Amino acid sequence: MLNVNQIQEIIPHRPPFLLVDRIIEMEVGKRAVGIKNVTINEPFFTGHFPGYPVMPGVLITEALAQVGAVAILNVESNKGKIGFLAGLDNFRFRGQVVPGDTLRLEVEITRLKGSIGKGHAKASVEGKVVAEGEIMFALSDPTAS
Repeated sequence: MLNVNQIQEIIPHRPPFLLVDRIIEMEVGKRAVGIKNVTINEPFFTGHFPGYPVMPGVLITEALAQVGAVAILNVESNKGKIGFLAGLDNFRFRGQVVPGDTLRLEVEITRLKGSIGKGHAKASVEGKVVAEGEIMFALSDPTAS
């Protein structure tokens, strides 16, 4: 549905901090499903952990937030804005993500009022949930001051 170049037209993140390779499903403003192919070449594996590479949970959370941002920033009235991760509720990490995994990232927007919103986020590998919880985000217009 959206490749990495099209994703970069919607959100401002760039490598090495762009953590979504593709968007495979989307209902603009409501939900999105993205894919991250995790490879040993990811820069964070150098130090997390030498000899036992595991994707940091905070980056799984960031990848989920980026997928949510694609869904919400693709709304016409939000184009050009930046989505900031503003909070996490009831987040749990249930498995490790290692090189070779394909991470499926699902976010359903559950509330949007003004510039603040919430969504249910779930990350899975081969059908097994590895992280899940609620994310809160804030939209900001970088051209407004």
